[in-house]
Amino acid sequence: MSRAAVACVAAALVSAALPASAAAAPPAPRIDLKVLVVDDGGSAVEAVTDELKNTGVPYTEIELGEYGRPVIDSAFLSDTVDGRPRAKYQGVVLPNEDPFGAGSAEMAALVAYEKTYGIRQVDAYTWAHPGVGLDYTDSGGYSGVLDGADAALTPAGKAGPFGYLDGGVTFEDNSGLVPESYGYIARPREGFTSYLDAPVTGGTGRGSLLGEYAHDGRRELVVTFGYNQHQRQFRLLARGIVEWLTQGVHLGQSRNYFSVHVDDVFAPDARWDKQLNCTPGDFDCGDGEGAGTTPIRMTAADAQYAAQWQRSSGFTLDMVYNAGSGEEWKAEHGGTDALTAQLLADRAQYRWINHTYTHPFLGCVQDTSTVPWQCAKDAAGNTRWMSRAEISAQIKDNHDWAVGKGLPVDRTELVTGEHSGLKTLPQQPVDNPNLGPALGDSRVKWTASDNSREPQQRAAGSALTVPRHPMNVYYNVGTAAEMTDEYNWIYASKEDGGSGVCSTNPASTCLDEPLDEATGYATYIVPQEARIALGHVIGNDPRPHYVHQSNLAEERILYPVLDKVLADYRGLFADSAPVVNPRQREAGAELNRRTAWNKALADGKVTAYRIGTTVTVKAPSGVTAPVTAPEGTKKQLFLGTSAFGTAYAGQRSAWAAPELFQSAVTLKLPA
Repeated sequence: MSRAAVACVAAALVSAALPASAAAAPPAPRIDLKVLVVDDGGSAVEAVTDELKNTGVPYTEIELGEYGRPVIDSAFLSDTVDGRPRAKYQGVVLPNEDPFGAGSAEMAALVAYEKTYGIRQVDAYTWAHPGVGLDYTDSGGYSGVLDGADAALTPAGKAGPFGYLDGGVTFEDNSGLVPESYGYIARPREGFTSYLDAPVTGGTGRGSLLGEYAHDGRRELVVTFGYNQHQRQFRLLARGIVEWLTQGVHLGQSRNYFSVHVDDVFAPDARWDKQLNCTPGDFDCGDGEGAGTTPIRMTAADAQYAAQWQRSSGFTLDMVYNAGSGEEWKAEHGGTDALTAQLLADRAQYRWINHTYTHPFLGCVQDTSTVPWQCAKDAAGNTRWMSRAEISAQIKDNHDWAVGKGLPVDRTELVTGEHSGLKTLPQQPVDNPNLGPALGDSRVKWTASDNSREPQQRAAGSALTVPRHPMNVYYNVGTAAEMTDEYNWIYASKEDGGSGVCSTNPASTCLDEPLDEATGYATYIVPQEARIALGHVIGNDPRPHYVHQSNLAEERILYPVLDKVLADYRGLFADSAPVVNPRQREAGAELNRRTAWNKALADGKVTAYRIGTTVTVKAPSGVTAPVTAPEGTKKQLFLGTSAFGTAYAGQRSAWAAPELFQSAVTLKLPA
């Protein structure tokens, strides 16, 4: 026999001798990067779903009470693609451990699916009992109100999916009149690993509020406290819940963002009049016009303090400037301006944003003969608008001044005075038609809008808006007493000496009683505003906040709010999850990428899956995909690999696109 023939015979004999399993091992399954959510209409499932949506994680939602909803069976959960078994969902979110009823075929299908493919399950909110690996609460546990409870991560929680937190999770207690949280603190049984526990109220020892129950070849994350998507205890834990559910590999990403725009820099701001309960100079102040209040403007000492505060806090402010207003002030005060000199000396320590030269209203021509004002009309009844040339000049003159002074300004960023030029309801229901062309003339790509009016990014000509959160530290106050007086006017009832607006506005509530002018700002307003701002920070919201230069002047009342936001944040999060401080264009780009990504998901044009240690993501051309993966993940290049993404909260993540000569993003996970 020839050597070739001998080799063929030998190979055949070896093949025949091998067991069938070794000769034809089944292919590794494909796990699609999508989550199945079974919704009972409760706030807990809604909160988890909101986290998935907000961070860009694809999911399919099944509403339990919907007539004709899909039946969850093996065909719904899995199939075969190209000869390879496919799990259609990488994780399952249920209202509780068995929302379908005892002995249901749907729960049996889910159990079999989870065992077969190693899929994890979140029980969004359930009670403590042996069926979820916990003792009943009458065995050394507690059930009841949890408002103000001081929970903490266990060593397993810190070493596992919640390691981005520093350890403490205090439950909100915003009102002594209304119970805000209810839950069960219980002792773990065999197979249960607690991630978050708390002291047993009225008893001894500690019990679990959140943990993993491993049993029967499955893993469940068991949550035994109620919550909604806005409560801080959930917001702190939301990232870890998703990481646990997806085993650290998923589409979507999350950061904790905080930026603060200081408007009207170089310009003076009008001051609230405590006797008139309005701001002289405003159209609605009536006889208050020219009542003699002194405008509020930073001094050189205020500027020095701002630079020092930035260095000590490790946080950069965005200075939103009106150069022409500063030049006018300078001319009216002897031709010198120590404030401008100091800010220019420290120019490199800040970020700078164009706020137009003299802060005019860029929308319709305002007719102030009525309160509220209205858009002026011409003889033919057409709305009169500020012209394209005037808008362009306001933007250009301010930019040119900055360049001449050496300010590090980006001409693509703009904040118009009062966000004017954009629609202003109810008086101006559309944008100034001259705004878009003027933005194009000035090469503006990102223009600010008011998030309280327009929270969604949209086009303004060729530019895109960047919604900003207004902070409740008013533009027309320089002292805590002034701030408290105006706050009382807005939020106190007429019976208590306020305007009563809080009684008639459905979006507002009245104070129980007016705040003390001497203490109200520090004891009530500062904690309230810091809590609201921190909620945005930990909600994966890149939108900037905005205040005014007046808040850095006189008593410098903004700093206590910022100090509390940053201190509270750093007390909650580990160093692996620092505050991200984006500038305006970066916040705008983040919102724009999210819009494109969400549309691609809604259109069903994203394919993403994991096979073993390889992740493949395909999205439409021009759409970048947000992807999160463990440390050690590599991105496949045309030749070789590179480290994937950037580190944040113990994971690696990035907006990813295929490399040169590639049609998909390919990641290699650590073994």
